[in-house]
Amino acid sequence: MSTLINVTKLYIPAPHSRMVTRRRLTEKLNKGLHRKLTLTSAPAGYGKTTLVCEWLADCGRPAAWVSLDQGDKEVARFLTYMITALQTIAGNIGEGALSVLRSPQPTPTESILTALLHELLTIPFPFILVLDDYHTASSREVDEVVCFLLNHLPTQMHLVLTSRDYPDISLPRLRVRDQLIELRAADMKFTHSEAEALFNQVMDLDLSTDQIAGFQSRTEGWAAGLRLAAVSIRDDHDADRLLQSFTGNHYMVLDYLAEEVLQRQPQAVQNFLLRTSLLDRMCGSLSLCDDMMSDLKVSGNEMLIELDRKNLFLIPLDQERRWYRYHHLFADILRRRALERMDGSDISELHQYASFWYENHGFEIDAFHHAVAARDIDRSSRLLKGGGMPLHLRGAAGMTLDWLESLSAKELDTRPELWVFYGSALLIAGKPTGVERKLRAAEAALEGVEQDAGVMDLIGWIAATRATLASLLLTDNRDAIEPNLYEAEAALQVSETEDKTEELVGLITPAWNAGKSEPDRIDEVIVQSRLALAYLRPDHLPARTAAAWMLGVACQRRGDYAEACEAYNEVIANCRIIDHQLMAVMAIIGIAQIREAEGRHDLAAERYRKALRLAEGMPHPAIQEARMGLERVSRILEPGMKGSRIELLTQREIEVLQLIARGLSNREIADKLFLALDTVKGHNRRIFEKLHVQRRTEAIARARDLHLI
Repeated sequence: MSTLINVTKLYIPAPHSRMVTRRRLTEKLNKGLHRKLTLTSAPAGYGKTTLVCEWLADCGRPAAWVSLDQGDKEVARFLTYMITALQTIAGNIGEGALSVLRSPQPTPTESILTALLHELLTIPFPFILVLDDYHTASSREVDEVVCFLLNHLPTQMHLVLTSRDYPDISLPRLRVRDQLIELRAADMKFTHSEAEALFNQVMDLDLSTDQIAGFQSRTEGWAAGLRLAAVSIRDDHDADRLLQSFTGNHYMVLDYLAEEVLQRQPQAVQNFLLRTSLLDRMCGSLSLCDDMMSDLKVSGNEMLIELDRKNLFLIPLDQERRWYRYHHLFADILRRRALERMDGSDISELHQYASFWYENHGFEIDAFHHAVAARDIDRSSRLLKGGGMPLHLRGAAGMTLDWLESLSAKELDTRPELWVFYGSALLIAGKPTGVERKLRAAEAALEGVEQDAGVMDLIGWIAATRATLASLLLTDNRDAIEPNLYEAEAALQVSETEDKTEELVGLITPAWNAGKSEPDRIDEVIVQSRLALAYLRPDHLPARTAAAWMLGVACQRRGDYAEACEAYNEVIANCRIIDHQLMAVMAIIGIAQIREAEGRHDLAAERYRKALRLAEGMPHPAIQEARMGLERVSRILEPGMKGSRIELLTQREIEVLQLIARGLSNREIADKLFLALDTVKGHNRRIFEKLHVQRRTEAIARARDLHLI
C-alpha cells in the first residue's frame, strides 16, 4: 500500500498574466545552464519561486518541479516525489526505484540513486529539476542525497534549488569548480525600474518617480513589501499617506502592510482569507474551500478566481487554475491573524473540516496533519493506523513522532496501540535505542485487557518490531553496536543524580543484544517472528510480510530450510496482494540460495532467473547476488563450464559494460564518465577477464546471459 501522491506539489506554478519581467536575472540564469547547480537563496518574500517560474517559461528546456515541505525531510518521501517529478518529463523513468521505495525491505539509498542516475543518462535531451523551498525539507539525509546527485549528475541534467537558507551541500567546492550559479538577496532586490514596472504597469497606480523611490528605499527593494504596498495603495488611493506611515525592518513593514490589505477587503473576503489560510493548498472546484466556510454567498472556486484576478497573493499551481496556495509570507500573516481573531474551538473545527475532506479524497497524511492540529486524539489515532499500514511506514515517521512526543503517558496508556506505533516509528526513524522502552510500555498498558482480535494484533505487532530490532543486529557491525554502549555508559554516569532507569532500559537492551552470539540473535529473530505471525491478523499483510521475511532469513541462516521456504512462500503470496515486488524478489532469491545449498541446481537456476525477470530495473544489492548465483549453478549445469569462475563486477565496470552495449567507443565512454582513456581501457580488460571473453561482442552476449545489462 503506497501513499497517494499530492500531484499539486509537482505543478510548476503558473506565471501571473501581469507580472514584472526580470530579464537581468533570467539572463544570468541562462548563462549558468552549463553548470551543475543553480541556487537562488534569499529570505522569504524576495520572489525566488516567481523568478524561477519566469525563467523556466522561456529557457527552452523541459523542467521537473517539486514544491517541498516539512514532510519531505524523510528520504523515502523526498525520493518518491523527486522521481515522480522526473517522470513528468521522462515517462516511466525510475519505476524500479519507486518499487523499491514502496517496499518495507530497507535498501541503501546510494543503490537507489545509482540506478536512477543510470536511467537519467538515457534521457536524450537536456532538462532541469527544480527543488523549490529546499530549506523546508533540508536534513542530513536529504542533503546527502543531493550531494550524491551533484557528484554524479548527468551532463544533460541541471539542478535548481530555491531556499531561504544556504544548504549544507559543499557549496565552496562547487564554486571553486565553476559548477554553481548563485542568486542572493542582493541580486533579488527590485531595482528602481522594476519597482516602477510593478507600481505603474502591473498595478496601474501612476506613481511619481519620487514616490517609487521612497517605497523602494523603505522596503530596500524587498519584493513582498513592494507588492503589499502596491495592493494597499490600489485600495486606498493615497500613496503619500502610506509612504509616511510605515518604517522599520522588513517584517514590521510586512505586518503593517498586510493589515492594511486585509482591513480594506470586504468582510466576506476577510473571512475567506482567514479561514482558508490554514490550508497549505486550496482547491475550489472540489469543494475544499466550501467546506471551510459556513456563510459563503459565492462558491469557493469563484472566490479564488476573484482573488487571483485582484492579484491578492494567490499563486495558481496548475494551468487549469484548480489548485492554489497563498504566498508563504501572506499565509503566515493570515494564520497569525486567524489565531488572534478566532476562538480556539473555531480553529479546531476548521482543521476538522480539512481533515475530513483530505481523508475523503485519499490524502491520509494531510488528513492526519489536520486531525493533529485539531487536537482530536481519537481521530488522529485512527488515521495513523492507515487502514492496515500505519502512516509512519508511508513517509510520515517524523510527523508521527512529533505528535506522539506531545502526548502524555496517561493519554498513551489509554491507547496502547500508540505505544506500539511509537516504538515502530522510532525504529523507522533510525532511533533504535528508545524502541524497547515503548514496547514495554505497550505491554504494561495491555496487562489485564481481554485478548480480543485487536489486542492479539498489537501483541503480534510488538513481536514484529522486536524481530526487526533483533535482525538489525545480525550484521555483526561493531560500528553500529559501540555507539549504543557509549550512550548507555554516558547515561549511567548521570543516573546517580537523576532517575534514568527507564531510559537506560532503552539504551542498554540493544547494546546487550548486540553483544549476544550470532546463534542467540538468530534464535531471537525466529522466536519473535513466529510470535508475530501467530498473533497478527490474517489481513494485516504488510506486518505479516515483514515478519515472514525475517523468519525466512533467520531460518535460512540457521539451516532450517523447510521453515525458511515456508516463510518465503508467504512473503511471495502476500506481495502479490500488496504489490511489494522487491520483497517477493528477495524471497525468491532466498529460496534459490536454499535450493543451491541443497545441491538442486536446476531448481536454483529456475528461481534465480525468475527473480532477475521480476527485478528488472530494481536498484538493490541482492540483484547482483542473484546474477552471480545464476552463474554459479549454470557452471555446474553446463558441461565445459566447470573450470570457469565469474568474479563480481564493480559498479564502475557495470557502468562501462552498459555503455559498451550501447555501442559507445572507448573515447566516448571516457568522455561520458569523465575518465581517462587508459582508465576505460583498464576497465575493459578487467571486464573481459572476469567474463572469460576476448572481445566486445562476446562480453555483451555474456553479460545479457547473466542479466548484467
